[in-house]
This record gives sequence, structure tokens and C-alpha cells, in this order.
Amino acid sequence: MTTLMRAWTADDAPALVDAVTATPDLVTQLPVDRLGSPAAAGAFIAESLGSDATTRNWVIVAAGLPVGNVALTHIDARHNTAWVSYWLASGFRGRGLAVRAVVAAAEWAFTDGALFRLELGHRVNNPASCAVATRAGFIAEGIERAKLRYGDDRFDVELHARLATDPAPAVEPLPRE
Repeated sequence: MTTLMRAWTADDAPALVDAVTATPDLVTQLPVDRLGSPAAAGAFIAESLGSDATTRNWVIVAAGLPVGNVALTHIDARHNTAWVSYWLASGFRGRGLAVRAVVAAAEWAFTDGALFRLELGHRVNNPASCAVATRAGFIAEGIERAKLRYGDDRFDVELHARLATDPAPAVEPLPRE
């Protein structure tokens, strides 16, 4: 079974629909209401999951299926920084895929991307995301109070960062295609 990261394609649209349908908590990361059909998901892939000078997205593929995303966004060439985000469909969580994908994205960022500092944040009520960040070598730097709002609820966010000079974690990165 192939496990890797690669660029998103239009052919991944049905799998994206399946992922958001099977994973209700993705509503905090994706415009789930706009991803109800393969055509809509294809349009979202084309407009939001590509790569350019300020953004790099990779689809996480497991067992031959697109099951998640890892991204570097807000890439700032002047300061050599970027923001890391990731998500997985619920049926593929708990297998280390997100950790391996984040490690692979960081590896790309520090080599091919010539970046120095990567940041990510997670809601403090999301210990699984904290575990991904920590296992991928990101060090907690502090709490941003009431940073995110979903509906009427506000959430504190724990900020993590990894520098190019930090030791790499003992995690095998996902291969990048």
C-alpha cells in the first residue's frame, strides 16, 4: 500500500468529498458546506489546494487514497518563515501519518524552501494535534488567548515552532512525489 505526499489533482475530488463527509470536525479547517460534490471539491482543489510562492499543499495518500493535507502557508521569503497546517480524515488518524507528513513538509521547508522558522497552532482542547506538533519536533512557545472563533465559541491556541537549527525528530518522513 502506497503512503506518500504529492500535489493535489482534480482526480482527488471524490476522495475529498468522502473525507469531509466522514469527518465532521473538519468544519473548523475546511469550507465543508462548499465540498458537497466532486465538482465543488474539484473547484476547491484548483483554487485553494495548489502551490505557489506563498503556499505549498500536499495531499497525504494512504492505501492509494487521498486522506488528508499538510500545508505551508504564509511563506515569507524575507523572514524565511511559514505557517504549517494539517488534517486527516478520521479513519486514518492515530497511525502517525500526520506526524510523518509534517516532518516531510518541514524537511522540504528547511532544504528546498530555504526557510528557517515554521510555526503552527492548535486549539488547546485538541490534544491529538498537540501530539502531532510535539512528535514532529515543534516546541510549544505559548498560548494565544481566545484566538479562534467557531460560531459563538472562542478557543485559546497553543503556538509551536520549529527552527531549521532544531534537531530533527526521530521520525521517518513521508516520501514526497
